[in-house]
Amino acid sequence: PAMASECGAVPGAATLRRCLEVLRDARNDSEQLAALLLVTKAVRAGELDSKTRRQIFDAIGFTFPNRLLTSREPPSGCPEHTFRALGLTLLACFCTDPELAGHSQILNKIPTFNDILVSPCHPDSTSMIDDAYQCLTAVMATPRGPKELVTKGAVSALCQAYMNGSYGSNRALTLLLGLLAVAEAKCWQRDAPRLLAVLSKLSKEFLKAEDMTKFELCELLPRFIPLSPPLAQDSQGSDCLHRLYKGLANILGSKLSQSQRDPALKLAASLVQACGSGWIPAGSTGSKFLALLVNLACVEVRLTLEEPDPVEVEGKKEVVTACYVLIEMGIQECLKEEESLLGAAQKMQLMRIMEEAFGAVIFYLRQVKQEELQDPFVFASVRILGAWMAEETSSLKQEICELLPFLVDYAKKLFKEGGTAESLPQTDGVQSGLVSSDSSILPQDALRFLLPGFCHLTAEDRPRDILISEGAPALLCDYFLHQWEVLTSESESLTPLTSTEMSLQTTCGIFLNLVVTAPDLIRQEKTFSSLMDMLLKSLPFLLPQKDHLVLAANIATLGLMMARILASSAVLQKTKSAKEFFRATICFLSQAHTTQADPSSQGLAMAVSPAYESAWDDIRELWFLGMQALASCVPLFPWLPQAVLQARWLEGLSELLTRVAPASVDLELVAAFQGVLVELARASEPCREVILSHHGEEWANLYGMAALEQCLSKQ
Repeated sequence: PAMASECGAVPGAATLRRCLEVLRDARNDSEQLAALLLVTKAVRAGELDSKTRRQIFDAIGFTFPNRLLTSREPPSGCPEHTFRALGLTLLACFCTDPELAGHSQILNKIPTFNDILVSPCHPDSTSMIDDAYQCLTAVMATPRGPKELVTKGAVSALCQAYMNGSYGSNRALTLLLGLLAVAEAKCWQRDAPRLLAVLSKLSKEFLKAEDMTKFELCELLPRFIPLSPPLAQDSQGSDCLHRLYKGLANILGSKLSQSQRDPALKLAASLVQACGSGWIPAGSTGSKFLALLVNLACVEVRLTLEEPDPVEVEGKKEVVTACYVLIEMGIQECLKEEESLLGAAQKMQLMRIMEEAFGAVIFYLRQVKQEELQDPFVFASVRILGAWMAEETSSLKQEICELLPFLVDYAKKLFKEGGTAESLPQTDGVQSGLVSSDSSILPQDALRFLLPGFCHLTAEDRPRDILISEGAPALLCDYFLHQWEVLTSESESLTPLTSTEMSLQTTCGIFLNLVVTAPDLIRQEKTFSSLMDMLLKSLPFLLPQKDHLVLAANIATLGLMMARILASSAVLQKTKSAKEFFRATICFLSQAHTTQADPSSQGLAMAVSPAYESAWDDIRELWFLGMQALASCVPLFPWLPQAVLQARWLEGLSELLTRVAPASVDLELVAAFQGVLVELARASEPCREVILSHHGEEWANLYGMAALEQCLSKQ
């Protein structure tokens, strides 16, 4: 009777306690149902504390709500979904407890929640939709939730709910944003067509809007722009990009407040991260837009960083990082010789503007305190400066030299603290997303981005001296050894070209500069002995691997150049690793050239071997340098000529030079071959005899190898 009297109102505390007793002790379903009706009324009124909600769960558990969800026979005179609605209300109540929201009984109901969102909406079913959204939102906040939602089809259901525009569709969009924030790749992998449809709808709204909605969409749209798959690969994606371009052109061509400009710059940056400059159309309109984008980004960087107010900088870090993305696009477009969106005059103007922005970045970095080194924004600033230093070697040289001690110290601290490419995502954009407060998700391998700039700087006296005095060579040796471990640790056969491999190649370039310009450093710095040891062991492993010829060429040439300097070190004294290394270098150098048919003479011509052809532009100079270095090593290692004889290189080279037309062998190549042959003939009588027995005097005369002729003619 007490319960019945309160049927029309939200039950009071005493009635609720009685209901819970009935739910625990009910002898039949009708008693339990009557109590349940009152409990759900209290739940919907939102007047229960967490303790009471837990008591409801303890009283009925999951069994009764499960039965209600599957029941197909509503009470007489009630809508057909009455029992389902009751069950959902109870589950929504349980989901307010994070522990219950992650329970398998809730996770298993995700398909049920999805069905409710995509079913036709009746006026009396809105509470069910509210409850379904409440359950999905609660699941999303649990550790396993996002993964379960993606695998159980929630992305598709949420996209449909939003596209239908029915009751609660804005909540569907909010949930989609949350899922894309934590599981973007998986969402697009499973439901690309549905997500593309949502992006298409949003881009149409963005282009059409003439009020503040346009700027609200600027904030929201970046989450719907995937890094993969490429948007431009189908017509629907291309249409979306074109609408976003036109919408941004409308915004950025107008007079804007700060709060309006910032979201537009962030949206533009997200498009650049996903598509480069490919979303900007060619022609004068597109080139003006690109120049405007980069210009605005540079102005923003200067305004924020030239006179940095700590409070103001803190609030602007996200938009300035977006500007860094746009500036990097500007650098790349200015460097393109073909198919650039920019004309020559625009490029010159933008380079001047970007130089001023980088002056501000350098000024900011000089103010950074030790306690700020873990700030992701500092990393982003170092990263973009590295991109500038990699390409523009003449401007801001004085300022960069003054900043080098900070850059070396910063890279050293991050490396020593373990923030290298081994355990963190490798991305080629400024960051794997715009600045986030969670620094753990950001790549912290600062050296990787500074290496190209350091490679240029070690070729010049002053910056090289600063780098050496700051301990950069020892750091680079340690980094190289670590990166080699990263490259080879995943499997016995190496993966295709990665940023780790690129880092190793660039570091080899820095070491080659040091070998040539600072040989005493190589002798004195102990870490170079460790590096030499690693080079000896790595080349024999690397050379047989497919598609890694450029790195092999770098390691072979660097190893030979260092061996000239470290010839007396223990590691090079006829050790097994030294012999295997030189065998591998002889293999690399000897197999670079072959014969091919010469249509003009119907004879044979000298040509680069097919296996070397695709990489030859990258390794040509290294090969010639390696030949010079090998020639220098011959007198230093008495056992080296024997290794050449075992490889039968002399026989192969003699045959090659005999068969091809001399006119097909350029003078630089003739000089390279002669340099090695002369040293071998001088150092080893067996080598000299092999050359002579294979008509060496004849072809030496034929190719104008005067030094070799002289060496062979001596008794």
